Amino acid sequence: MPSKAPKSLWFPHPANADKHLALNPEIPVTSQTPPTFLLQAEDDHVDNVDDSLAYYIALKKAGVPVEMHLYAQGGHAFGLRRTKLPVTAWPQLVETWLRSTGMTSE
Repeated sequence: MPSKAPKSLWFPHPANADKHLALNPEIPVTSQTPPTFLLQAEDDHVDNVDDSLAYYIALKKAGVPVEMHLYAQGGHAFGLRRTKLPVTAWPQLVETWLRSTGMTSE
């Protein structure tokens, strides 16, 4: 039976690990996990940056292609709104990543 798993995942601010850099056991990471783009602001007061770091480490250990970008400022749920902060450029990073992985064409 063909897998219905997505071909890639990207999370603007994943909250999927506990406070000790241990991945939440409810979030399975295997070599079959899709390539993943992670993005987070370090001043996010809702989702701890350690969660993203733990997920990144788990993906690397599983051999999953992963790219991670951390910004000092941006808060939680910065989305697509334009600001003076560097995090505003994240959509272009995703586009570049998608092209570099062959998931989209030029």
